[in-house]
Amino acid sequence: MTDQQVQLLLFDLALIIVLARLLGLAAKRIGQPPVLGEIIAGILLGPTLFNGKITSALFPMPLLPPLTALADLGLVLFMFVVGYEVDLRLVHGRERIAASVSVSSIVLPLVLGTGLGVWLAHWQGHVRHLLPFALFVGTAMSVTAFPVLARILTDRGLHRTRIGGLALASAAIDDVLAWSLLAVVVAIAGSGGNELRLLLAPVYAAAMFLLVRPLLRRLGTVYQRQGRLTPGVLAAVLAGLLLSSYATDWMGVKFIFGAFLFGLVMPREGFEALREDILERLEQVSVLVLLPVFFVVSGLKVNLSKVGLSGLGVLCAILAVAVVGKFGGAYAGARFAGVRGRQAGALAALMNTRGLTGIVILAVGLQLNILRPSLYSLMIVMAIVTTAMAGPLLKRIYPDRFMRRDLAEADRAMLGTAPAHRILVLIDQPATATPLVEIGAALAASRQQSELVLSHLVAHRADTRLEVGTGLGGELLQLTRTMGELHALAELASARGVKAVVQSRFSEDVAGELPGYVAAAEPDTIVLRPDGASLPALGADGATQLVVVMHPLPEEPGAVAVEWSRGADGAAALQVAAQLTVANRLELVLSPGGGRRASVAAELTRRGIPASDGPPPAGAILVAAAGDDGTGAHLAVVAGTREGSDDLDQWVQALDGSRRVEQH
Repeated sequence: MTDQQVQLLLFDLALIIVLARLLGLAAKRIGQPPVLGEIIAGILLGPTLFNGKITSALFPMPLLPPLTALADLGLVLFMFVVGYEVDLRLVHGRERIAASVSVSSIVLPLVLGTGLGVWLAHWQGHVRHLLPFALFVGTAMSVTAFPVLARILTDRGLHRTRIGGLALASAAIDDVLAWSLLAVVVAIAGSGGNELRLLLAPVYAAAMFLLVRPLLRRLGTVYQRQGRLTPGVLAAVLAGLLLSSYATDWMGVKFIFGAFLFGLVMPREGFEALREDILERLEQVSVLVLLPVFFVVSGLKVNLSKVGLSGLGVLCAILAVAVVGKFGGAYAGARFAGVRGRQAGALAALMNTRGLTGIVILAVGLQLNILRPSLYSLMIVMAIVTTAMAGPLLKRIYPDRFMRRDLAEADRAMLGTAPAHRILVLIDQPATATPLVEIGAALAASRQQSELVLSHLVAHRADTRLEVGTGLGGELLQLTRTMGELHALAELASARGVKAVVQSRFSEDVAGELPGYVAAAEPDTIVLRPDGASLPALGADGATQLVVVMHPLPEEPGAVAVEWSRGADGAAALQVAAQLTVANRLELVLSPGGGRRASVAAELTRRGIPASDGPPPAGAILVAAAGDDGTGAHLAVVAGTREGSDDLDQWVQALDGSRRVEQH
């Protein structure tokens, strides 16, 4: 290359990066996947606009080979990510429905697409081999973009719901089946005397799973021992990826399948941190540079300026077959498996998205001369339209109110059937939540048939997710760490003989989602800090009792003191103080002494709760009604009707009799 060509190449790369980022951000702003904007950026730099003058000026023929090489490298990295993100553990427990949806969503568009391919062969002309051409068109109609589908779900938080789980499981199976089908079609279309090499492909796939996969697990063990992604580990992964791509290309089934297969055999269970670290490294190069170059190289072959009336008719036929085949197949498969109509429609809308995966398949068809540029251009439009319609169609079929309902159901499902008495500890920061857990465990220990729930919403923004992946990997890693911290807190409760259930998920608006998240658990009592939460909203209009930890507790309390006052909150403060007294086997002091407090203390003592009246002793846990001025209490209590704290007979009887000293 001459100096001028090198300079133009560098300018082109800078232009591609900037334009891809700008249009990607624009697509994201209107609720579309950023990849759509980047694909459109590639088309805008192609011959569609201004009679191709932009293309001829910016991308002369000598620059196409280096740009194509960069695009192929980006394709290798992307296909590796696609394979790495496919996790068949998602299918566990959903095998029947996922298989029905995925198989139906492939078979129907494959049949319709193959029939369309026969018709298109006459429209396109010069089709030497009808069978591979028709099968290729059918395969292009059958694919689902698993990364785009997963991104739509994770951005909405729906991957935790039943409908999201079914969509992920179906798309995972669909991905494997579609790429296997494409490998067969490519082998038929491009064998060209390499039949003997093609026979090695199944043997190679078996060797990858039986021999290479155990070696990669050892590599993952090295990563865990080092505690970080070292250059040696990353170099080994990249070298293996490139060699796998070389091997399948040499066999005649294209390099993308070697990259996909290598990602498929990468270790997953127990190695989530490794996956996230690798994807983070690849994003810096792949998303910013290589994939945008691929979009441009693909866009240079798209020319929509010469699409006449006949071309528009063909485009309508392609879109009709693509949408009816994929949407109809997925919907029929879901309904056959017993999924309700609205949920089946949501599944079908998600499965209809093709995204970058569809562009990759079409690029393969163009490279193998299966598609002519005119048909390739129309099929690219189909991939863009079906991807763009997925989000709005999902929102139309499954409005926000259904999504919120499903999220609430998912939160409730984590806890199971509500027990006789449920105490929820609302954790803002696991590292500083020990006092909250100790109070919650004591309240739970004071009664039989109580359940302690440690609940935590993790603040997480969608724009912090890796763009190169589905968004599942980083969330899984962070959630695994968070759940580990919560389980460590649960051990504190276990020391009291209290079994704690942990509950956590991500939220982009913790303050806004918190009341609904807490309400889904249907708690009788909530233990929380005073900051960062709206007490009336969390109290469910007075139904739930709130125990607010105002100050650090004494390290070794010698008693529990309650600043008793008339009213619902005063009665609730007395109840909480009595529970702590029973759980910790301490003495209860009602302050200040005299009057009604003395008679209440005598009544509690008669019922087996040692109580007296007088000033709070030094080192006591001080409990007061919320809103009392100048108390300096450790705990402030807001009454809740579910607790029935205004009925002394009822709540005293509910206390654990084995922990009380009955007075006769």
